[in-house]
Amino acid sequence: MTLYARSRQVPASLAAATLLGALATWSLTRGTGSGDPRAHVLLLTSVVAAGAVGLSGQDRALDRTAAIRWAPRRAAHVLLIGVLAGTVSLLLLAAGDEPVRAGTLLRDSAGSAGLAAIGAALWGGRYAWTLPLGWCAVALFVPPTGGVAAQVTTWLLQPSGTTAADATAVALAAGGGLLYALAGPRR
Repeated sequence: MTLYARSRQVPASLAAATLLGALATWSLTRGTGSGDPRAHVLLLTSVVAAGAVGLSGQDRALDRTAAIRWAPRRAAHVLLIGVLAGTVSLLLLAAGDEPVRAGTLLRDSAGSAGLAAIGAALWGGRYAWTLPLGWCAVALFVPPTGGVAAQVTTWLLQPSGTTAADATAVALAAGGGLLYALAGPRR
């Protein structure tokens, strides 16, 4: 497992996530809480992007020599990215006075990790960060309306309990995790 973690850049991802969390905590706890969830979404997406870089190995031949099947390792890796993003976000939530609910952060971290897994399956680990970051950028600039299409597009910013947003996050998390676990990263 140590060699797997090192080949997938897990220590660097953990260091980047810790640094991002500390920087976000410092910047968000300096002022008064505005109730705007965009800062949390940006932090969460940054942590997922930092972890998504390691979703493919450096040597294809080395990946084939594993003694156990890759699907459980890949699924665990996506799950670890989601847990890391959720943990950093929850720690930030505990440190600040922002009124973002824990259920929203956990939903967003699972969905964003699924997006990173889809990105890895489509474009490889090197570009796995593009899909979560792209969706976040679109969500931040879509005007808030009450339609289902807008709720699906801005699922990262919707409160937990919004049916369309919750269903989108679950579909992305489950679909992305399954796609990446079975297909692996694109070479």
